[in-house]
This record gives sequence, structure tokens and C-alpha cells, in this order.
Amino acid sequence: MPDTERERDEILGEATPPWALEVPALLASLGASTEGLTSAVAAARLATHGRNALREGTGSPRLRVLLAQLKSPLLFLLLFAAAVSVFTSEWVDATIVLSIVLASVGFGYRREYQAERAAAALGSRLRAKAQILRDGRPVAVPVDEVVPGDVLLLAAGTLIAADAVLLEASDCHVNQAVLTGESYPVEKSPAPSLAHAPLAQRKNCVFRGTNVRSGTARCVVFATGLRTEVGAIAHRLEAARPETEFDRGLRRFGYLLTVAMLVLVFLVFGAHVLRGRAPIETLLFSIALAVGLSPELLPAILSWNLARGAEALGERGVLVRHLSAIENLGSMDVLCTDKTGTLTEGVVRMEGAYAPDGAASIEVLELGAINAALETGLPSPLDDAIVAARTPDLTRLVKRAEIPFDFNRKRVSVIVDDGAGLRLVTKGAFHHVLPICAELPDGSPLDEAARTRLEAQFAGWSRAGLRVLAVADRGLPEAPSFGRDDERALVFRGFLAFLDPPKEGAREAIAALARLGVSVKVITGDSELVARHLAALVGLRADRVLTGSAMDELHGEALWHVAERTDLFVEVDPIQKERVILALKRSGHVVGFMGDGVNDAPAMHAADTSISVETAVDVAREAADFVLLERDLDVIRRGVESGRRTFANTLKYVLTTTSANLGNMLSMAVASLFLPFLPLTAGQILLNNFLSDIPAVGIATDGVDDEMVAKPQRWDMGFIGRFMVQFGLTSSVFDLVTFAVLLGVFQATPALFQTGWFVESLLTELVIALVVRTRRRFYESRPGKVLLFSTVALIVFTFTVPYLPYAGVLGFVPAPPALLLTLGVATMLYVLAAELLKWRFYRVHARTTGP
Repeated sequence: MPDTERERDEILGEATPPWALEVPALLASLGASTEGLTSAVAAARLATHGRNALREGTGSPRLRVLLAQLKSPLLFLLLFAAAVSVFTSEWVDATIVLSIVLASVGFGYRREYQAERAAAALGSRLRAKAQILRDGRPVAVPVDEVVPGDVLLLAAGTLIAADAVLLEASDCHVNQAVLTGESYPVEKSPAPSLAHAPLAQRKNCVFRGTNVRSGTARCVVFATGLRTEVGAIAHRLEAARPETEFDRGLRRFGYLLTVAMLVLVFLVFGAHVLRGRAPIETLLFSIALAVGLSPELLPAILSWNLARGAEALGERGVLVRHLSAIENLGSMDVLCTDKTGTLTEGVVRMEGAYAPDGAASIEVLELGAINAALETGLPSPLDDAIVAARTPDLTRLVKRAEIPFDFNRKRVSVIVDDGAGLRLVTKGAFHHVLPICAELPDGSPLDEAARTRLEAQFAGWSRAGLRVLAVADRGLPEAPSFGRDDERALVFRGFLAFLDPPKEGAREAIAALARLGVSVKVITGDSELVARHLAALVGLRADRVLTGSAMDELHGEALWHVAERTDLFVEVDPIQKERVILALKRSGHVVGFMGDGVNDAPAMHAADTSISVETAVDVAREAADFVLLERDLDVIRRGVESGRRTFANTLKYVLTTTSANLGNMLSMAVASLFLPFLPLTAGQILLNNFLSDIPAVGIATDGVDDEMVAKPQRWDMGFIGRFMVQFGLTSSVFDLVTFAVLLGVFQATPALFQTGWFVESLLTELVIALVVRTRRRFYESRPGKVLLFSTVALIVFTFTVPYLPYAGVLGFVPAPPALLLTLGVATMLYVLAAELLKWRFYRVHARTTGP
């Protein structure tokens, strides 16, 4: 039995499990108290039980990254070629092949390890914390420092840090679908559960990885780390995130190349053996051709691009939690966001407190302040604004109970003893408070006419862009407990009005995103009137609105069509937010969602790319791919541009390498069937491929043309296939012409042919990168310094290869200057032909797919 399972059994054992114990016995078994642990005891337990993490942390990250490099089928093909070379005493070929392997693994390891370290450094800034009692005081500690016996303090939005048993709870509902699959949040209470109760029936337990949807609770931890329920199935919870469109494209591209490589090996090998060629030499040549077809540095180049993209986003105020999501940010064409703090300043101010007749009212403000000061559930900027406007006198009040806020009721109530008796004070959304009210402050009934007048008051303030809450109260008799059933027959006391003005620059940011092909849609729980007013101020259409109640009438494809034509989704709940995201995705959009609240988590999980802010609740921040250091749409605009540059540079390498490699490998495969010798030896092919990939390192720092950032870019296998074939065949035409010149004009020997062909094929692979890296004429788009200088240096080196010491070991011989001059002229003609083909290719592509 693994150590962690043994330890878990020792803790839970055959004795009564923690969830079946009464609170005194539970605390005694854990050596804990309701006031939490002391710092000294907690430190000792941390040393004994280890950190509260789902990974043991004993493996070396360096070793993990190194092993990841060895998963490529290409490397196994190379190692097989090296083994065959050693077996046949072809030491030069074996040395070249092994050098390629070491260089590829070393480069990929270095870049991916740097990327992992960069991601870890960024992630450390977002280290999740838990609210606990330590030394009798509430403190925030890193989640991995929580130990058995700690007392957790939970509120709506909290991501639960460990498995724990409730000591007390107030209307606490927990979303534990990640463990039990339950669709709706489960109400928790401190009453002990049966010893053998299954997970879903342990009503007094909360579990690591789940989150509090509403209410508050205090609980004592009995299991941490790998001893939690989540830890017991950690291999499932740590599974890879859902495959992105970019990852899917890379995988399909890899499969395509693998199939092409295998077909090429078998066809060339079979044809040469039938012609009587030596099997070992032919096998090495066939494998070298297959290897030459593949962009073997693609994993390293991609890792480097993503790492640089993460650094660039970090400089722009965007922390990247998942490197693979960078491309999705660039591909995004719809951004859904809440309005508060993104389109508005997010600093809510009290505009006023009003009685039902619209007159200013200190009494209403006092009642609202009492409710705001005493509630302990989900933090709200509205409560902060109320308390800032009026500090209530709490000395004469004793809080007896609380009915916390939740997303269905959209109100919160506190029960206080003011010396004259118990009083329930309720504050919440107007349309969720009005139905539970029965009379007005003067004792008159809240009849239909009165309700109509209140609705008109509310509508007028909402049209002016004010956020409006309602306040109500009533006296209560003594009772053992209080709950939602007490929220009835209330006296409607009045309104609280708040102002959250549009954020400066929001209109400009939305316009800038529109120019980038990203449409902004607002999804909010606020009223339709408030949302319409704000939309008009920030430049969004205010006439294309869908309410939550109207959305419930739409199903399947009906919602898909409506969602695409809607800009404002108002009065929606968390499940409806998720429905909007899924509908937009099914309509073919790449959807981003920006949220910071617990009610945003379902939508964030559903989106292609999720964005949160550093101050978001735990569950929202943990669900996010990106975390913004400042809540500003313009930061997202900069992130989108950076994501598109990352994708553009990755695509450059794919287009450049596959088209050039395909042309050269096809040329050699065809020529090898008619020549009495191999056009290039296996070692020469691999050396050619290695040298041509060196400038690719500079692609990660290459400049990107504005048109490549102007609209969303996606992985298009059809586009890549057409590009690869057309440019590859053009390259092959020049290759075959070169063959004819070498044999017909220069009467080349096998060694001279191989030398000339090596020079020509390497030159064309180097210069094609400068041509196809841009849709413009190559001289109109300035390449990055690293790409340009490395390409020029290698072009010079290529002409000197035949004259280098020990060149004969590789099979090269000195070439006549006239031959080198001819090859240089052929390369320039190839550049011109590639430019003409590029012009024609993109014109056809624009006609068929749009500019």
C-alpha cells in the first residue's frame, strides 16, 4: 500500500471516522479546539504531516522536463538511425545523428525549463491562501501550510483548502460537483453523519477543491494533502486541461507528419532495395529523408515562443497561469465580461437613501448600514459604500442570527436584538425584496397600486444609471433558530441608490478590441435598465438585450442564434452565464470570459480562455488562465495582441520549415531513384536540416506585421497543407533544375554533386524563411535581428563548407567558384519565384476566405 494511503488509513482507520463524531470528541481526536491551533503546534504538525499539496514534490523539475523531451517519436527514429549506423560502423553518420539528438533535446530542455520556471515565478504571486484561526485570531495562511486541527473560516467564494468537519454553519451551501457530480450546491450542517455514509451524504463535511457558493461556516481540518478525498484521486484531478484548438491542431499536424514520414521511409526503402541498393545504406537514407521532412525543433520553438509570450504579457500587466492558453487569447473573437470594475470604475459610492415616496431618509440609510455592518457572507463593495456613508451605532444591538446572501434569493438578512425585541433587517435586489413585503412604513398595505409606484421609482433611478437596492424589516418573536421562512410579510422601508460611473477609457478600449476583431458582450446580474444606460455610455449597442427570464424560454439552437446577435445579457444567474458561453462556442466563436466572483466560475470553466483579476475570490482566480494586475479592458487588448504575435511566430516556423523540407526531401527522393548514387548521404541530410533550423531560434523574437495582429488567427490545417504543397513543389522545381545543371553543365562526380546540392538546398531553406515570414514583399517587413544576422552568417558559412578542414570526412569536396556563383544566382531566382507565388497564393486565399 502506498505510504499516503497507509497514513490515511492510520488517521481514519477502523475507528469512528471524524464525520461521525460529536464536536467535543472530534476536537479531542484531532488535538484541536474551537479557537484553532497555536503557531508552535501548527509548525510541528506541518513537519509531521507535510505540506497540504497534491504533489509530493520529491521529483526534480529538471528531470521531469528532461524526460518530457524524450517522448517525441522523432527522437526514437533518430536513435534508431544512430544504432543502425553504429551497427554498420558508419561512425561519422552515427556522430552526426547523436549530435542532432543531443542538440534537439538540450535546446528543448533549456527552453521548456526556463518556461516552467517563469510560470512558477508568476504563479508564486498568485499563491492561494486560506482563512484560519491561529493563536485564537483569524489569519490568512498559504493553503499548503494548513494542517490537521486547523479551524477554517469559510464564506461564499472560498475555495476549500482541506477536508474538514463543520463546527458551525449558517446557510452554508457548497458546490462539490468535482467530487460527487451533484449538479447543485449542497447545504451543509454540523450534525454528525453516519460512519459509513458515502461522500455525497456527509452533510457535515467539506472537501478540498470544492467551493462555498453561499453562507458562512467554521470547520476543523482532519485531512490534508494526499490524505484528502481529492488526494485519493489526484491522478484524475491532475489530468491535463481540456485540449485547446491550438493543441489539437499541433497534434493533428504531428500525426500527419508521422504518417508522411513512415510512408516516405517504406516507399524509398522498398524502391531502392528493388533496384539492388545496399539495404543498410538505403535504410539510413530513407530515415534521414523522413527526419528531414519533420520540423524537429517545433516543440522547442513553441515552448520558447510561449515563454516569451508569457514574459511579454507579464510586462503588460497580465500574469499567465497556463502557457498553452496564450494562443487561445490571440484567437479570441468574443469577450464576455461583467460590467462592474471593467466597464465601470468599480468604486461604488452611495448616491442616496430614499423612503418609498422618494424623499431622502436617514432611517433607511441606518437600516442598510446595520445590515451591511453585521453581515458576514460574501463581501460586497455595496456594503463598503453604505458603511462609508454612515457608520451605524451597533452598541445597542446584539446580532442573533444571519440569513446569508445567495444567488437565488439575491438578498441578505440579519436578526438583531435592539432591546425592544428581535428585528429582521433585509437588504437586497429590488425585485427580490419587494415580493416578500406586505406593507409600507405608514401601515398601509402594499397593494398593486403601491407596487406600481415603487416599480416606477426603481425604473427611473435605473434609467439614470444608478444601482438600486431595497431595504425592509419586521419584528420577530423569539425562536430556537431563524431561516428563510422568516423573510415574509416585511415592511418595505425604502431604497438605497449607488453610483458606479463608467471607467475612463472604457469606450476607447472597446473600440480598440473591435478593431482587432473582438466583440465585447456584457453578462451581468444587474437590471436591464442599468445595463442599457451603461452600454450607451461606453459605445455598446443598448438595443440588443436578452434577460435571464427570456433566456429560460430558449433552448438549443434557438439560444445559439440569439446569443450571437445579443450584446447585453442582463439579470442572469451563474448557470445562465455558462449557457451563454457554451452557446457562443457552439456558434463557432472562440470565447473569452472575464470574471472575479464565485458566480463566474461555471462560465470561466466553459470559456475557451478565462480571465480574472488579482483581487478575485479564490475559486474564480483558480479557474482563470490569465490574471490581470489591473482590471482594465485595455490590458486585455494588449494581451490579445501579444497572444497573436506568439501564434504568428509559431506559424512562421511551421510554414517555413515544412514547405522547405518537403521540397528538398521530395527532390532527393525522386532523384535517388534515377541517380546511380544517393543525392546526399544520411549524415549530410541531417547536418543540412540541423543548420537550417538554427535561424529558427530567432523567430521567437521576430517582428510581426500589423495585419497578422489585426484579426483573430486560428490553426488552419487546410491553409498549412496548401502552403506546404505549393511552396514545396516550387522548391522541388528549382532542385531538379539544379540537378540538371550539376550533371549536364559541370559533369559533377558523386562527391561534387552532393557538395553542390548540399549548398543549394541549405541556401534555399535559409532564404525562404525571410520570404514566407511575411505576407508583404520580403524587403517591406523588417525581420528580427537574431533571425536576420543568423541567416546571413549561415549563408556565408554555407559557401565555405566545401573548403573547411575535415570537410572530406562528411563527403564534401572543394567546388569550382563558377559552380558556387551559379548556385547563388539560382537561389536569387528562387527568391523571386517564391515572392511571385506568395503574391498569388494570398490573393487566392483572400478570395476564398476573406482578407
